[in-house]
Amino acid sequence: MNAGLALDEKKEGAPKLWRPKRVLVTPAALEWDHGRAILERAASLGSEIVELKSNRLTGLAGENERQSYVNAKTTLAVVVAPPGKLRLQPIPPSADWRVDLAEGCPAHCQYCYLAGSLSGPPVTRVYANLPGIIGSLADYAGKGTVTSRSPDRIHEGTTFEASCYTDPLGIEHLTGSLAATIAHFGSWQAPVQLRFTTKYDAIQPLLGIAHGRRTRIRFSVNAMPAARFEGGTAPVSARLYAMRLAALAGYRIGLTIAPIMPVENWRGAYGALLQEAAAATRDVPDLDLSVELITHRFTPGSKTVLNGWYSGSDLDMDEQTRVRKTTKFNSVKYVYPSEIMKQMRGFFEKAIEDYLPSARILYWT
Repeated sequence: MNAGLALDEKKEGAPKLWRPKRVLVTPAALEWDHGRAILERAASLGSEIVELKSNRLTGLAGENERQSYVNAKTTLAVVVAPPGKLRLQPIPPSADWRVDLAEGCPAHCQYCYLAGSLSGPPVTRVYANLPGIIGSLADYAGKGTVTSRSPDRIHEGTTFEASCYTDPLGIEHLTGSLAATIAHFGSWQAPVQLRFTTKYDAIQPLLGIAHGRRTRIRFSVNAMPAARFEGGTAPVSARLYAMRLAALAGYRIGLTIAPIMPVENWRGAYGALLQEAAAATRDVPDLDLSVELITHRFTPGSKTVLNGWYSGSDLDMDEQTRVRKTTKFNSVKYVYPSEIMKQMRGFFEKAIEDYLPSARILYWT
């Protein structure tokens, strides 16, 4: 009997799929078979299809900032990735290269890392020219400078991160881009690895793909008091169940615990989360589990944007309780004081050793 059947009694309901109210498509995107297939999937879900007259996105602005946000978050844009997207950039500490299948996300996370990073309304853009994106990857194999030069991670080969600016699983039912990319890596006879992180649980379409263990699916999770800031995502329990299914299907898996916050009784809350993760991975054969630990931080720009999007949020972004740091790019960010960081890091390193002894911690930041 498959070990996965042991958790059948805890199986979550069917994943809730995002249905954009409307889909904007540019003339250039309509020239691609992949772009037209995305439109067919969206139309079958009842989305309004709007064919634009030019390759410039229009119709997203509202009467105020909040309305513009709502318009963008209920819209999917099918576009062609510009040439710059095919010139990959390193993405430390996660991977050697960033590969973008889309940009933007349908979730409503009140700490959103994309706020302040992407310009304009937060519309989700998906790329119709997927064959061109996949075709550009071979030029980067064997040329990594991040994980490929890490003594602890060199065995992963050249790594490609697909979730820097999006959650690809959250839109996969519309795009099919993730399945196609996983299949490409599965047939790619080279020391390479695709990586992506998700807060969703619609994993079933990926389970039967011949992935060749060249894809690591990481599930972004948080303790219950912090997970309440993640609107429009799958419940953490559903994500952990999806993680189990992925592991049983032979995928390398990961936990992205983020953003870590010193919430009330944080040791107990995060301890409970790690116990749930241990239960989800119990008895999985040939388990390959990594853990990434990311604390909450914000920039002046992201705080301004997030306060506009979520004016009623009680997410703590008080500069007076943080430490101001300047990055190598001369930008400013606010992080937790060193003593709190030390306490949290010590807790996680010990707790992961206790609850998930076979897991590898990739980094703490």
